[in-house]
Amino acid sequence: MDAGFRSSDPKTGHPPDPLDLRILALLQEDGRRTVADMSGRLGLSPTAVKRRIERLEAAGVITGYSARVDYTRLGWGISAFTELLFSGTTMPDEMDRLVARLPEVTAVYTTAGTPDVVALVRATSVAHLRDVIDRLRAIPGLRGTRTHVILDAHVKDDWRPELD
Repeated sequence: MDAGFRSSDPKTGHPPDPLDLRILALLQEDGRRTVADMSGRLGLSPTAVKRRIERLEAAGVITGYSARVDYTRLGWGISAFTELLFSGTTMPDEMDRLVARLPEVTAVYTTAGTPDVVALVRATSVAHLRDVIDRLRAIPGLRGTRTHVILDAHVKDDWRPELD
């Protein structure tokens, strides 16, 4: 099981229990699921479910709620991973900040090797992607890039560790 799920709740000092993990699974399946629906599925009162959700939010286990968006339907049909290699004097926080300032960069991952950073980039066309790469290459301290255009993606948005 993921160590994050075993971390203690700051309010109680106890790790999430199997009911908490079931609540997390239900919310991952449908973030708009009602407390009443979860209550019926779990055999708990709505108040107990609500308290558990609030505790998971306060503990930082639940970090937010969002909608899944198909960006290709909005005209952003090109996605790519761009690897970035910086000079040895560029600090990781500075790398992240410099890369993330581009609006087309949707995620920045600092790595433990080469490359220093991997950025997920979205663009409306190949020409747009080329422009984004050119702007990335203009970042001070950047020594090189390598871009991998994503042809297809199979993302496990609902991934979670096996329950005990």
